[in-house]
Amino acid sequence: MTTEELVRLRLRNQWVEGGAPPGRERTPAGVVRHLGAVQAQDHAAAKWAIGLRCAPEGVTDAEVERAIEDRTIVRTWPMRGTLHFVASEDARWMLELLAPRVIAAAATRRAQLGIDDAVLNLAKDRFAAALEGGRRLTREGMYDVLERAGIPADGQRGYHLLCRAAQDGLICFGAHEGKQPTFVLLEEWAPNAARKPCGESLAELARRYFTGHGPATLQDFCWWSGLTAADARKAVDLAGTHLTRETVGGVAHWVGDPAPEAADAGLQLYLLPGFDEYLLGYRDRAAVLDPEHAPRIVPGGNGVFLPTLVTDGRVAGTWKRTARKAGVTVTAAPFAPLDGAWMPAFDAAAQRYGRFLGAPAATPEVTTPAS
Repeated sequence: MTTEELVRLRLRNQWVEGGAPPGRERTPAGVVRHLGAVQAQDHAAAKWAIGLRCAPEGVTDAEVERAIEDRTIVRTWPMRGTLHFVASEDARWMLELLAPRVIAAAATRRAQLGIDDAVLNLAKDRFAAALEGGRRLTREGMYDVLERAGIPADGQRGYHLLCRAAQDGLICFGAHEGKQPTFVLLEEWAPNAARKPCGESLAELARRYFTGHGPATLQDFCWWSGLTAADARKAVDLAGTHLTRETVGGVAHWVGDPAPEAADAGLQLYLLPGFDEYLLGYRDRAAVLDPEHAPRIVPGGNGVFLPTLVTDGRVAGTWKRTARKAGVTVTAAPFAPLDGAWMPAFDAAAQRYGRFLGAPAATPEVTTPAS
């Protein structure tokens, strides 16, 4: 398989090209279930990542919010200590499989913050009592619970206690109250969240990842999931015939059942959000992002990934939106001059993003290529 074939297949398997194919669940839950998990520390960006993949025409921000309110997708910390959306029925087995390594890795930091088992258990008891019966609290409300229990929430203590309670499967995020996220009890919010034997969980995770992200390497899978190399190899072995081995540049890659090829729609340009799985779902991103341009995606090395402009399956620049009374304007900052032939595709992508937001999109703008 050539690198060009790999890129094209990833576009289809990630449901960026063509959206969810016919016969697949074209809903936010269907997208999240297909990918396994969607990185979600930026709530708005994660909703666009889901919405643009639901179908060729996508869905709206309001429809993704409704999926959260309907509890078909859940936001929590299942892997790498990073927030992700997962399908509600997957939340518990993913946490039980993946969170222990993250919890162990954060032990030193918890000790520095004075969070021992007694503090943690008290915090969890108070969280459970405060949320029981379908109640939900904002972050500040949860911090108030801690303060009333005599547990300071200043510095990073409150954050670490919330994160640990979620990783232990006690709490998760609920629906927003206005612009504020809320916390709820996982058992009440997602009662269908099932447990699985470890081997079954490993096999399912490998099948999901390589079907929704493949072709990808074992190292990519380790990076995305946080599994050890030994457990990742075991997961691939357990997935068995659900995966196919391909070789790209002499390196082994795996892929699940490939999505069907979309009808040729001419030049396709995509406006992907920051932190999108198309880029962050892999340890090695060179197939879609020239290493020379990588610093422009994370300016200042601050860990914040900018939204990306993708042409021919490769990251060709960044973009931003500007909200105005008349609607939203999309401005692209390409790495190289954007050929005029791409402008109709750019306009179509901007209009699609506007429809997602429920706001008209003005004629998109292009800045001078970054130097």
